[in-house]
Amino acid sequence: MAQTIKLVFSNPLYLTASLTIFLFMLLVLLVSSEYVFLEPYVVSHLPPGTEIGLLLIVTLSTLSALVIPMNLFRISILKRSKQKMSGSILGSVAGSIAGACSCGPVGFAVISTFGSIGATATAFLTNYETPIRLAAVAVLTVTYFTTVKSLKIECKINS
Repeated sequence: MAQTIKLVFSNPLYLTASLTIFLFMLLVLLVSSEYVFLEPYVVSHLPPGTEIGLLLIVTLSTLSALVIPMNLFRISILKRSKQKMSGSILGSVAGSIAGACSCGPVGFAVISTFGSIGATATAFLTNYETPIRLAAVAVLTVTYFTTVKSLKIECKINS
């Protein structure tokens, strides 16, 4: 695994993409989960009992920053074989989107736009935020291991 990661992230383009994805996802998830407030000043707040949610946000950001550049590297190597690539790309996108489901301030816009259906969806996402994020971590973890396995096979990396 270390050789695969070294192969992908030895290119500065993929390393920059990874850092950008990590910082962007971390900031968006922290703001949308109301751990960081941007107005009137940049302030962070960690209420007691929400440490697991913060840990899951950092884990999701880290896994996304690891998986997405690896899949981009895989795409650049396998341009002709698009059917082989679709599963891992779908997994990383689904995991990233599922992890971004917190509905703090966004919930009010959904409720006002969709009425009672929006209120039901917002309540569901708020109540099951931690299990959904755990599922997203699981999807990204499986995607990571399948991507590493496919890169070992396709790039002929020795273990």
